[in-house]
Amino acid sequence: MSDLTRVWLTVDTDDLRHVPSNQGHPTRSKPDNDLPVLSDTFRNGMIGFKEWLNTHDRAVTLFVIADQCESEEFVQMIRDICESFEKRITIGCHGLHHRSWSAWPKDAEGFSRDLKAAATVLEQEFPQHFRRWFRAPAGYMASWMIPVLIEQEFVVDSSVNPSWLVNKKYGKGESWKTVLAAVKQTSLIERPWKTRLSLPTCGPAQHITGLRWNARRAWRSLSEPLSASEIDSVEDSSNELDTIYWHILDHARKDGGWIPPIKGL
Repeated sequence: MSDLTRVWLTVDTDDLRHVPSNQGHPTRSKPDNDLPVLSDTFRNGMIGFKEWLNTHDRAVTLFVIADQCESEEFVQMIRDICESFEKRITIGCHGLHHRSWSAWPKDAEGFSRDLKAAATVLEQEFPQHFRRWFRAPAGYMASWMIPVLIEQEFVVDSSVNPSWLVNKKYGKGESWKTVLAAVKQTSLIERPWKTRLSLPTCGPAQHITGLRWNARRAWRSLSEPLSASEIDSVEDSSNELDTIYWHILDHARKDGGWIPPIKGL
């Protein structure tokens, strides 16, 4: 690969029912039981995502929440993407549900149970595309989760947002630094998210007033994203990568016209 730091493109498949204001957080979540299993916003986002994929030849990893596979329509959508773009698409695990494990008291047994169930579902539904790559639901991980991931043979984690702005999201007594240090003591490969000026650039940061100017500038200055033939380098710790992520729902913005502000794509 090039000497320049290459880019790992990743997209989370959360639907409206999965956002922390609705699901998974002990204090922030106020569940709305009227939200559909599969929203029209998500459907529109998938249309926009596929249209964007047709404009380039780079590889993309989808981090999927396994409970979405309860919808046959969702499964067919993801299979269609996999069949249309073949080796360009890999599937990672974004949990069984969107429970923010780091915000709750330690529950290694519960996390292990959910992780095993999620991996089983994703491997069954997308056997040619699933990888043992993990992103914590709601994005943040606690150190106690790391041994569980290793025990279940996960190779890569991408749950660390190395910014002071989000330290409180890592759980009591933790920060991104403590989690990253804990990962580095193990065989698990960590792929932290891209920051600029110590500020977040991924996910909601692309849209939040006060953060988006910096986030968009960071993405516009990225080097070349990985191709399908290079995607396995995610598992090679000697390869430094810039990891970015956004959501399928983002592609429903601007009447379906939103695309990630990445140079050359």
